[in-house]
Amino acid sequence: MFSFANPEYLYLLLLLPVVAGLFWLAQRAKAKKIAKFGRTAVVKELMPEQSPYKPWIRLGVELLLLAVLVVILARPRGGATETSTTMKGIEVMICLDVSNSMNAASSDEAPEVSRLQRSKQVLEKLIDRLTGNKVGLIVFAGNAYMQMPITGDAQSAKMYLNSINTDMVPTQGTAIGAAINMAGQCFSSNPRTQKTIIVITDGENFEDDAVSSAEEARKKGITVNVVGIGSVNGAPVPTADGEVLTDENGSPAVSKLNEKGAMEIAKGGTGCYVNGAASDAVDELHEQLMKLSKSELGNYTYSLENELFPIFAWIAFFLIIAEMFILERKNPLLKRYNFFTKKGGQKK
Repeated sequence: MFSFANPEYLYLLLLLPVVAGLFWLAQRAKAKKIAKFGRTAVVKELMPEQSPYKPWIRLGVELLLLAVLVVILARPRGGATETSTTMKGIEVMICLDVSNSMNAASSDEAPEVSRLQRSKQVLEKLIDRLTGNKVGLIVFAGNAYMQMPITGDAQSAKMYLNSINTDMVPTQGTAIGAAINMAGQCFSSNPRTQKTIIVITDGENFEDDAVSSAEEARKKGITVNVVGIGSVNGAPVPTADGEVLTDENGSPAVSKLNEKGAMEIAKGGTGCYVNGAASDAVDELHEQLMKLSKSELGNYTYSLENELFPIFAWIAFFLIIAEMFILERKNPLLKRYNFFTKKGGQKK
């Protein structure tokens, strides 16, 4: 089976007739200039070294070279090879807070970056490190909702990040415990597989007992890690219309990172707490995950198509060499012959 990794580049082949048309116009203009000096046949007799065919031959080679270069850009592939491999790793369920408070500033140093934006940045870097492991994604506010079931394709989790916002959950609030409970039910039943939950939140929990949920997860052999996002000094919570949330007194509501509460949740789940504003937050969290022993997650069979662009690269190389030797003048070794008469000799 023949396919292209970047088929959109094949549209560049539309340039071929454009180039051919421009060349034809140039040759026509050249012929008109020659005709100004007299009859074309007589003028051509004064240019015996000029070949009428070489320019067209050279154009053909150049068009073929352009077509081959376009094919190379499109990355032709074929001859799929089926490969089987055994995946070894851990299972990770990520619980991302999408409550309204996640619209507040992530830190005093970067007030223009919201907590949710910073959470996505941390997640993108972490997911890149989790290739080869199983990953799932849950979003939560007043309730928890499954965003992506646990899968062996960790990179697919990044596809969901752009669509995540604080308006996607109908019930506002912060129910960290509900998210941990749901995550605990999403893992496989394999007792040998190490399982862990990562909660990314500002720590403000109003709906349930998240510490008890973390302790229950620990009893099942599941560790709970927490990434704290936000400023301990607090920040106002913006609304969709550009205003800020207010309390019952009409004063701006200030949301603070509850580090103490986040640490208690991590402690209850025998995991680690990481401040998401730290530059080494992802490194510290990944190091914690790598302490878990890896086990077989299953056998996977996939097809790999062979890259064919080296073949076309060699064709392009030889065409470039050929184009260098095609001159518009007649070959001095062959000018004695006229190949367009019935006889092989000179025209009489």
